[in-house]
Amino acid sequence: MSTQRPPHVTPEPALVTPSGIGIVHLGLGAFHRAHQAVYLQACLNRLGGGHGDAWGISSANLRSNRALVDQLRASDCRYRVAEFRDSDHVTLREITAIREALYAGPDGDDRETLLARMSEANVRIVTLTVTEKGYFLNPASGELLTDAEPVRHDITAPHAPHTAPGMLVEALARRREAGTPAFTVLCCDNMPENGRRTRHAVVSLARHRDPALAEWIEAKVAFPSSMVDRIVPAMTDADRERLAQIGVDEPAAVVGEAFRQWVIEENFPQGRPDWAADGVEIVDDVTPFETMKLRLLNGAHSLLAYVGTLAGLETVDETMAHPAFRTLLERYWQREAAPTLELPAGTDVEAYTQRLLARFRNDSLRHRLIQIAMDGSQKLPQRWLAGAEARLAAGEEAPLTAFGVAAWIRFTQGTNLAGTPHTISDPLSETFAALHNRHTDDPAALTQAFLALDEVFPAGLARDARFRERVTFCLEHLEQHGVATTIDAIVHDPRES
Repeated sequence: MSTQRPPHVTPEPALVTPSGIGIVHLGLGAFHRAHQAVYLQACLNRLGGGHGDAWGISSANLRSNRALVDQLRASDCRYRVAEFRDSDHVTLREITAIREALYAGPDGDDRETLLARMSEANVRIVTLTVTEKGYFLNPASGELLTDAEPVRHDITAPHAPHTAPGMLVEALARRREAGTPAFTVLCCDNMPENGRRTRHAVVSLARHRDPALAEWIEAKVAFPSSMVDRIVPAMTDADRERLAQIGVDEPAAVVGEAFRQWVIEENFPQGRPDWAADGVEIVDDVTPFETMKLRLLNGAHSLLAYVGTLAGLETVDETMAHPAFRTLLERYWQREAAPTLELPAGTDVEAYTQRLLARFRNDSLRHRLIQIAMDGSQKLPQRWLAGAEARLAAGEEAPLTAFGVAAWIRFTQGTNLAGTPHTISDPLSETFAALHNRHTDDPAALTQAFLALDEVFPAGLARDARFRERVTFCLEHLEQHGVATTIDAIVHDPRES
């Protein structure tokens, strides 16, 4: 933000406060408050009273963060979203679409209230933003992680679930027993075929409880896929100070970019809001949109996160100030990501990626690399590895993805190349630490050990000697020559000309 003057503020107050609840959301975080809630607020404002009142949201936090729920309750669930077009222009949107905030974390008091709400006949949609790891699916195989402690708990104590799939199974079981039609489950997380994956997690868990229940879910419950896109960084003290300068002193306020997109598969047997009138794209097949976004936007974000952190950088816009990173992204998009895509009709991939560069340069967001770097073991299979495997199967190579994997492996050591420590937040963090301890000073062995993690790497990619050698080369080159020289060596490799 400019230190010379505050940005120009465009206020957009809520026009209607809905009274009824028709949607339950699992995963009360910044993204939900700045994305789905914003679209629904637009719908409610457009409709006014009457029918619009039926689509209020009950949002539940499933993680250990009671403070957010308390903050929302203290403000009667009203908050504002600050949408920064750039450092000098911001739109403030008032949100009242969330009518209820529940805390259903591990030590939460509202789990039964949440399950009761999900069982009500007027609730017709349950949406989710619980991150990839919240579904407890093996990132490589897609199978339910039945050995994970929270899943084991939900199998043995299904009436008091801890996981999002467990919540869905219990609520659907109650609706089935009561003769209430099933709600639609709408996944809004960054996973390929996220509706199908969510369905698989729920049905797999239900089979452990009652095969007849699993069959009912398969027959009666719709799991449409969706693609969501908006950069919403985690809130920091600096963000709160920025908001205070423009008169926003709300603990639950959220900062995000001006751009937003939502593409949803049309599959809502019990009805849905008229989202299309407010900019949501309702389509027959979400797959081309979600794959494009995962590999172009999310894949590029991960590349910046791991390589940038190793270089001692902290935010996305900071990395984009270095020409080498822009070149890295352009080569990755042109040579490896875009060739693997079946693009939506009418898509200009060059225009799309140029817009991504502009979004990444938005210095008003201060999107922290360490936030993007979280849970890499859950994200990389769909962002990088599926595309790389397709290229290798077609006889092509994937040196830029190999470089990204090398940067990720080095990142999981817990320090940047200068030795400054950073936090590793990942379900496999203990495994990473053990591999680094076991293979200190042996990049080839370390590479092989990481590629052997079958919960992350598909077998075909792990067995590919070309890919393994590329990763090892990049790992060694990073340690010996640093980030800038390694980027130069990779993007100007004569074998890729």
